[in-house]
Amino acid sequence: MDKMPVSDLLSAGAKHIGLRLLHGKKQTHEHFITSHRIQKPGLALAGFTEYLHEGRIQILGNTEITYLWTLPPKQRKAAADNLMQHEICCFIVTKNLKIPKEFLAAVQECGVPLFKTKLLSSKAIELITDFLEERLAPETNVHGVLMDVYGIGVLIMGRSGIGKSECAVELVKRGHRLVADDIVTIKKRYDTLVGMSNDILRHHIEVRGLGILNIKDMFGVTAIRMRKKIELVIEFVDWDQVGSCDRIGLEKKFYETLDIKTPMTVLPITAGRNMAVIVEVAARNQLLKVMGYDSAKDFSDNLLNKMNPKRKKNGAAAGDILSFKNIPKKGEE
Repeated sequence: MDKMPVSDLLSAGAKHIGLRLLHGKKQTHEHFITSHRIQKPGLALAGFTEYLHEGRIQILGNTEITYLWTLPPKQRKAAADNLMQHEICCFIVTKNLKIPKEFLAAVQECGVPLFKTKLLSSKAIELITDFLEERLAPETNVHGVLMDVYGIGVLIMGRSGIGKSECAVELVKRGHRLVADDIVTIKKRYDTLVGMSNDILRHHIEVRGLGILNIKDMFGVTAIRMRKKIELVIEFVDWDQVGSCDRIGLEKKFYETLDIKTPMTVLPITAGRNMAVIVEVAARNQLLKVMGYDSAKDFSDNLLNKMNPKRKKNGAAAGDILSFKNIPKKGEE
């Protein structure tokens, strides 16, 4: 979302900020916030408005309000009128400070929403920034299933009907947690991807032949999560669609979305494979990699050292890795 109506500051999600609307109820639907960064007018009240940014919430704290009260009424009105010449989405006055009538009149005349909160400026800025970062974060939707497996956020993707939801049910049965099925909403937070379900599908999963199931009601609240950081992407593909298959695990693949790359594993599907167990193993392997241990690389190094003892003494050369690309798959020997 690239912009958010000011009215969202009065939504249930922003209730913890404790904002009270003083003026501009109609305008809250017409003014939009475009940045999660907060601004304090400061010098803008003294006439220096060059760095006043449109689309940012303007916080009036103790410094700003006290400065206005020190001005004579005419200068106070001039300062407020000068501020209103710019496209300001809204003002928030902190600490329940008393607002000069000249500023109130200028706000009402220009139709700029005005809020008040009892919070200190520092706390209000912290809470509002966190709320805006969530609402204004870039997002996209993907078709798949998002699971929390051993604390690793695993996004399972693949063609429709390949068995993603059935695998998810088995994972839930084995004690793991469902985040989203079918449509996964992904938001970019800093340099990470966070996945969640939409309001309609939350806690539900579709199993062909059974229909829509409520995982929360069937397995309890411990079987679901509201959101999860995505740390591994697993793509299910049909066995006969796989060309050369990495037999060791040294190939590095990534899934890129919202300009962020996430480690990716491609798993061939065939009759008799317990995909839930394989997904568990993939999650465990990812945990080891996060901790700095790569079993495939370790195996490759040990085997190459056995084949060439001098290699260990001289050190591995660049690109000196083991490859099983030309080894036939099981059943093709």
